[in-house]
Amino acid sequence: MVVVRVNNAQDKDICYGRGTGRRGGDDQYDVILVEEEQDVRKMVEQCHQSCQGSQGEQQRPQCFKPCMQKRFQDQGKSQRGRDTSRPERTRRTDKQQQSNNPYVFEDHHFTARLETEHGNVKVLQKFTDRSDLFQGIEKYRVAFLEADPQTFIIPNHWDADALIFVANGRGTITLIEGDSRQSHNIKRGDLFPVPAGITAYLINRDNNERLVLAKILHTVSVPGELQLFSVGGGNAESSFYNAFSTEVLEAAFDVDRDSIGRLIGQQKQEQEQGIFKKATAEQIESLTQEDKGRKWPFGERKEKGTHSIYKNEPSVANENGILHEVDSNDFPDLRHCNVAFSFFNITRGSMAGPFYNAKATQILMVPNGEGRFEMACPHLSEQDTRGGQINPTYEKVSSKLRRRTVVVVPAGHPVVIESTGEQNLEVIGFGLKSDENEWFPLAGRDNVMSQWEDEAIELTFGSPAREVQKVIQKQNQKLFFKSPARSGRAFA
Repeated sequence: MVVVRVNNAQDKDICYGRGTGRRGGDDQYDVILVEEEQDVRKMVEQCHQSCQGSQGEQQRPQCFKPCMQKRFQDQGKSQRGRDTSRPERTRRTDKQQQSNNPYVFEDHHFTARLETEHGNVKVLQKFTDRSDLFQGIEKYRVAFLEADPQTFIIPNHWDADALIFVANGRGTITLIEGDSRQSHNIKRGDLFPVPAGITAYLINRDNNERLVLAKILHTVSVPGELQLFSVGGGNAESSFYNAFSTEVLEAAFDVDRDSIGRLIGQQKQEQEQGIFKKATAEQIESLTQEDKGRKWPFGERKEKGTHSIYKNEPSVANENGILHEVDSNDFPDLRHCNVAFSFFNITRGSMAGPFYNAKATQILMVPNGEGRFEMACPHLSEQDTRGGQINPTYEKVSSKLRRRTVVVVPAGHPVVIESTGEQNLEVIGFGLKSDENEWFPLAGRDNVMSQWEDEAIELTFGSPAREVQKVIQKQNQKLFFKSPARSGRAFA
């Protein structure tokens, strides 16, 4: 944005930046322009010279302002006569787009909250720390947990409701709530909730594979602020018990000081392992017995469980990819967190989309594979609002996708996901605020245009309906298609 000021004391004052800066009295005029510096300087010089005439120096400010407005209007008419489908000043290379792309989060946007030789928990930065565009999802956070084979994660709880997907491996999760203890064996493809404040512990019961969990967390205390509460596992510094005085703990547990020391732990070896501990075969066997806990003592109580995304048939499946979807109708526990789930398995050399979600903001997480995505975004492009009219333009937001990449796709934004690596691309989708959400394909079978009347097509595209229908109906696949590379084309 460029601000041009003129006052009686100076011929012109040109400032480039946001806002109008300093302000003077009634003799100062601000004209906000949206052109390049060179064009602005040229217009300023032309109006400066034209206002030097017989009106005299005292009349120059009254002359200069309408002169600039007239030239600005003429320039706008000239630009509207050009091809504005992709204005030259908004074209950017993929590298430039990615560097100015708040929708994509890479490895360096994660904070290694807990990391040891046996596993790690990585939490993505707050969405609103990246951009004000994400204020609607500021209460949500994203995290990955990875644990080596035969590793135990000590009991802990979060100040957030968690929805967790098993992206790889198999394990056992145990939840403690009051007098109830529930254990569930989990495996790749399982989805399960862990409510805020519920103590949970977890074990990777596989001898070879890493256990990988992808999490969406809804904070319940301070919006967007996330805290883990751990008993420490032998590390006094990381135990919340250590925050209390020894005398208080002695009284609370009715034991002596030495016993309290054993509770919060002092052993150096245990401190180095943190919350990830290696377990023996006997310990693993004991910890992987499902439903071994005491029952809820006050009548019937609904148990928290897991749901396999493979339980039902895929929503879409063809040679180019498979989409599994789970909503609150399939898994009622999702109703409490207002999140829907989707899992894309995109065949190597194929793509999904373009499509968009009507109401849900979708958080896409990549557990495996490599790819690329493109999205049409109105927020990063220039908007024409002159005369109270809004004529939006759309900028292509694009980025490479790799393991642990996270992408935010706001509601209504058309998106394409392409698999470009040597293996299939897997993409986890958490649909936030998903009540009554529906996704709409923009190409292929059942795309939104396939239901339009011929008259609507002709009025929209300015071509005979039969010619446009040939384009709309040519692709007979749904959602998943051959990528540009497999089709003999390349991305622009």
